[in-house]
Amino acid sequence: MDELLNLYAPQSAEIEDIKQETKDTRTFRLSFRDPEERGAFRFSPGQFMMLSILGVGEAAFSLCSDPEDEDPAMTIRKVGRVTDAIFSLKEGDVIGARGPYGVGWPMDEAKGRDVLMVAGGIGLPPLRPVITQIAAHRERYGGLEILYGARTPSDQVFTYEYERWKKIPDCRLLQTVDAVPEGVGWPHKVGVVTTLFDDMKTSSSNSLVMTCGPEIMMRFVVRGLLARGFTSDQIYVSMERRMKCGVGKCGHCQMGGTFACKDGPVFSYRSLEGLPDRIV
Repeated sequence: MDELLNLYAPQSAEIEDIKQETKDTRTFRLSFRDPEERGAFRFSPGQFMMLSILGVGEAAFSLCSDPEDEDPAMTIRKVGRVTDAIFSLKEGDVIGARGPYGVGWPMDEAKGRDVLMVAGGIGLPPLRPVITQIAAHRERYGGLEILYGARTPSDQVFTYEYERWKKIPDCRLLQTVDAVPEGVGWPHKVGVVTTLFDDMKTSSSNSLVMTCGPEIMMRFVVRGLLARGFTSDQIYVSMERRMKCGVGKCGHCQMGGTFACKDGPVFSYRSLEGLPDRIV
């Protein structure tokens, strides 16, 4: 019984910093109050944490910080009861945190290969740790190309980092939005993120794809890439949905015999092809 209780027991973490990303999205940087927990914290790009507020509930959020940083950060959109409560917190407040959990992006498989990232909206934060890792260990990877789509220019996250990303050797950032409000200047494309495929340089030769965003977006991303010669084992998607416990016990995120929280959230598309609830 003690092991079961410990499995779900959160650590106490203080909110160190809150950065407003968009009108409904913020990045929260936490610091574990236990020095040993803080010093031992490590995660792989693509993993997630469970954040909880006593009396309100718990939810899963992808890590967006540098994997070599001992203070985890998560970019959160205000969409429900738990996120409403998190948004009511301020710097210095305490929150429950447990993790990291899940299988992350295939960083080892990406070594020596070009990396294509396709992100939509709040799907960019789970990919940010990959960008920081590639930038820190540039010699291990081939070209890096980031395709990012958002609803409007003001719905983009991490805008303060784009110029730095563009300065990473052999890195390209292509941007698009669904719509541009009247009077707003926008020098990039307008349309869904797959419209950027015509401008990308990454080919199916010796490359690996990482994509994250709404499932409808990923569906068309996968179809578009398969049509361009990419294979199902080159494409990795993040299936972050319905995760409740984070450790494969509750069954909410189950897809056939696969659990998004425990076996993912990152999957190769090939591993999803035989599942009844696959994205394409």
